[in-house]
Amino acid sequence: MTKDVGRSKHSDGGKGVPGPFDRAVLRQRRLRAAPRFTDHDFLFREIATRLDERLSEITRSFNRVLVIGNQGGIAADLAARRYGQAEVVRTDLDRGLLRCGAGRAVVADDEALPFADGAFDLAISLLGLHWVNDLPGTLIQLRRALRPDGLLLAAFLGGETLRELRQAFLEAETAVEGGVSPRVSPFVDVRTAGSLLQRAGFALPMVDVDSLTVTYENAFALMRDLRGMGETNALIDRRRSLSRRDTVFAMAEVYAARHAGADGRIPATFDVLYLTAWSPHESQPRPLAPGSARTSLGDVLGKKTDD
Repeated sequence: MTKDVGRSKHSDGGKGVPGPFDRAVLRQRRLRAAPRFTDHDFLFREIATRLDERLSEITRSFNRVLVIGNQGGIAADLAARRYGQAEVVRTDLDRGLLRCGAGRAVVADDEALPFADGAFDLAISLLGLHWVNDLPGTLIQLRRALRPDGLLLAAFLGGETLRELRQAFLEAETAVEGGVSPRVSPFVDVRTAGSLLQRAGFALPMVDVDSLTVTYENAFALMRDLRGMGETNALIDRRRSLSRRDTVFAMAEVYAARHAGADGRIPATFDVLYLTAWSPHESQPRPLAPGSARTSLGDVLGKKTDD
């Protein structure tokens, strides 16, 4: 059963936060991709496996799990398999995006979560937070939705993701049209992600990154995959008319000339940022007070370690 839920008491009243992304267009892109999403979901499944590995290192169990961004139900199914007794709730922008996956489906926006404080003890986000306009606000809402000592585990695209495509479009559009329009999203880096977790009030924040390279026959194959993932341009400042054919072909030529390997295939970079953080609780380790350390810096530097 899919449930439509009104805005959160922590939301901005439904007005939306000004930002780079058109969330209505994102919804349309995902709905268009949904019928054949499984033909293009390899990246989501790979990252879900890596999230599951992180969960396997945590000895405690979780009873109420929130999955924001359904992504074909991949993360919800993962949670249901790992925590068989858990209640799983999964959200997305439209009921048409919630047809697959374990647990209860709720139509809701990542930017206006409709859940009570302390409703969950685990929140998972699989490759969705890079489309959020107000990432600090969403992280605050997630922290509030977690019980004390609840876990946030998220993965999203950041860093130098699709840098080759960005560079190729920049060069081609400048040469053909004499100007440029935004083609690839801006992405958060590791340092910023860590700062945002702290700003949102999380404890024990950790951020790490995997840089993945996927190779394609050509730039057109890459763009087909991005379209099939629902990951194409949803920037508010995007070009509203169709891209010129000569610009797109010039982009493909530049991409191949700059980046193709010996086999003629082109690489596409996907930098995946992983966030692990906990809702604060008195039982968690706390930083030592200044001057309370029992080991001096000299002792540490004097020690010999084996690699």
